[in-house]
Amino acid sequence: MSKSMGTITFAAGERPRPEWIRTHPRAWVAAVSTVCFGAFMGQLDASVVAVAYRPIGETFHVGLASVQIVSLTYLIALGALLVPVGKVSDRLGRKRVYLYGFTLFTVASVGCAVAPSLAVLAVVRAAQGAGAAMLQANSVALVSTSAPSGRLRTALGMQASAQAVGLAVGPSLGGFVVQTFGWRWVFAMNVPVGVVAVIAGRFLLPRTRIDNADPDGFRATLRRRGVRRGLFGASAAYLLLFGPIVLVPAVLQERGTRPFLAGAVVAALPIGFAFGAMLADRLLPSSWGTALRGRAGLATAATGLGSLLALGIHPDSCAVGLALAGLGLGLFVPTNNAAVMTAVPARSAALGGGLVSTARAIGTAAGTALVAIALAREVSGRAALIALVAVTIAAAATLPARSARPGQHSRA
Repeated sequence: MSKSMGTITFAAGERPRPEWIRTHPRAWVAAVSTVCFGAFMGQLDASVVAVAYRPIGETFHVGLASVQIVSLTYLIALGALLVPVGKVSDRLGRKRVYLYGFTLFTVASVGCAVAPSLAVLAVVRAAQGAGAAMLQANSVALVSTSAPSGRLRTALGMQASAQAVGLAVGPSLGGFVVQTFGWRWVFAMNVPVGVVAVIAGRFLLPRTRIDNADPDGFRATLRRRGVRRGLFGASAAYLLLFGPIVLVPAVLQERGTRPFLAGAVVAALPIGFAFGAMLADRLLPSSWGTALRGRAGLATAATGLGSLLALGIHPDSCAVGLALAGLGLGLFVPTNNAAVMTAVPARSAALGGGLVSTARAIGTAAGTALVAIALAREVSGRAALIALVAVTIAAAATLPARSARPGQHSRA
């Protein structure tokens, strides 16, 4: 049997959806909603664990610097595997790898909850990061191949809003869980969600349709027009999302604001992001092409960040600016991701999704690290905001001068 026939046969082993689900006109909504489980849990897990650092250190009698390994092993595994897993998924089946990934993520969450030492916790977190990579590498591809071509932006907006909601509720939910039940339940609460998601995915996600697998998918994908620009845009957007999430609470607490209030204020940013991602097609004219929609979103984000420059970072004034910045990023991200995925051939959809997720991870890390470095060197909050506004201008400059209207794109 040839190699291509072998991979097709393996992918054909993915269980099909029941016929009545497959033929239902809203089947794509059910599929996208299922993927949103993973999108929500990925961002929730990333933000909720930070609240548990101190009690984890107290349990294992180590300092906060040592506890950082819990996040580092997760992020290293996630970042290293996104693109390789995407390429493998295009050959072996995106639904199958996605469900295996959620299973691994769920089992690893049990391991984290019962870990007897920090070393074991770090190792199991690496396994959890591997499972998260299998989720994230396939989530954009599953959305792109499930949604009708005219609803791709809407579908990606649903996914992006699920990520934003997970990010928004993570710190407050984590604080409640840690305070009420203990840090181990931060990981244990992933388990019921994971079980539900795996069962739902079995019945609601479509099987992979594999053509001849692209033997040189990575380089061929990056050569395509719009892909590199779109990946830069994805990185810039998440830098702009996570930069203020680090900057604003730090500045507010330095000025005497209590941590809970500082966290509540900065939650306006991901909440605005969720609204923008969900309502983009209602807020922007359907006749606008990718470039115009992208610039509108970035202009809105720049206005929100600019208002923080004008009014200052104060708890009674910056929530509106943060919400406006989040709204603009929510308008931009689904449009940008849709442009990337329509430029990627269908046979490399999971690879394209892995690249988008990698770009998002780079932006997240850059936004967090650069602002943290700036604060450590006592760079003023105003200077950091000016740099963030400059990033929005740079991202807008990379958009094409003209773009096709939405209806002219073919679905990935």
